[in-house]
Amino acid sequence: MSDVAEREEQERKRTGPITFMREVRAEGRKVTWATRQEVTVSTIMVLVLSVAAALFFFLVDFVIRHSIAFIIGLVR
Repeated sequence: MSDVAEREEQERKRTGPITFMREVRAEGRKVTWATRQEVTVSTIMVLVLSVAAALFFFLVDFVIRHSIAFIIGLVR
């Protein structure tokens, strides 16, 4: 068997739940988790940008709504 075929065969082998959980924990230790400060800053940025987007779309809707009302009012 070639190296690739052996690796594919090993990848297809089923593992038990205990082995699976060990592997999950090992992978979880490799993750670089965000710090509390990074999470706080990111959360604040998301909230600020969400409010900014809501205001932008509110203003665009307001202008379009009043423009259409003005145009319809002129046609009558």
